[in-house]
Amino acid sequence: MATSDRNSTHGRTLEHTRPANTTGAHVATAGVVVFLIATFLDWVSTEGADSTSGSGYETDTTIPLVAFLGVGLAVALQYAANRARGRQHRGLSLTAMAVGIAAVLLSLSYVIDVPGAFERGADLSTEIGAWIGLLGGIVWSVGAGLLAKEPEGDDDWDDSTTTEAHRTR
Repeated sequence: MATSDRNSTHGRTLEHTRPANTTGAHVATAGVVVFLIATFLDWVSTEGADSTSGSGYETDTTIPLVAFLGVGLAVALQYAANRARGRQHRGLSLTAMAVGIAAVLLSLSYVIDVPGAFERGADLSTEIGAWIGLLGGIVWSVGAGLLAKEPEGDDDWDDSTTTEAHRTR
């Protein structure tokens, strides 16, 4: 079922017949869920007689902040998939991708060399939570990127010539 809108820039009536493919939103949401779960797993540990470990939640307040921000973005992506013109909002999908990339870099920093180990005076080792967080961040970013590449979020998405030109790239 097509709806008509008046496009003031071109001064013509255009038909909206094809909504965005929301697979990317679902993939991004799955990545956010994986990153959220990873937040509560061990990210770092110490070695020695008094070995201890700390979850991402306990280790660094930035980790749960990024996870909770991701939850909000996932909810917004799912809402836009149901309510937004073309089933996506370009700014939202790009923001979700940017925060997903930040989650990847945050996790990667723990995988490469635990931040703050020198200041803490401890020999910290990376644990499974950082690896799972890295995987979740990658899935999150890729999913948001898949949604962002859909031309339906562009201002001119309804121009069939432009839409088809984007599809053939």
